Amino acid sequence: MLRIEKIAIDTIYVPVGRRKTLHPDTVRHLAEDILENGMKVPIQVRHDGKRHVLVEGLHRLEAAKWLGESEINAYLVQARKH
Repeated sequence: MLRIEKIAIDTIYVPVGRRKTLHPDTVRHLAEDILENGMKVPIQVRHDGKRHVLVEGLHRLEAAKWLGESEINAYLVQARKH
């Protein structure tokens, strides 16, 4: 079973290809939902030896940034490099 960890948002690297899939309207709507209901599903990151790399949850990560959060709940997973 995966364990949820609190990770500093500024330590998470978002691969360039993943950044291209960002939709600002989705981030705004998600941020509003997080304010009302909290974040229900943690993001997923992998550790590459130096930093955390985003695997899943770009819009949740950006919504947390938009809300001014400094940390986010994340699952640390084993994943292939893209």
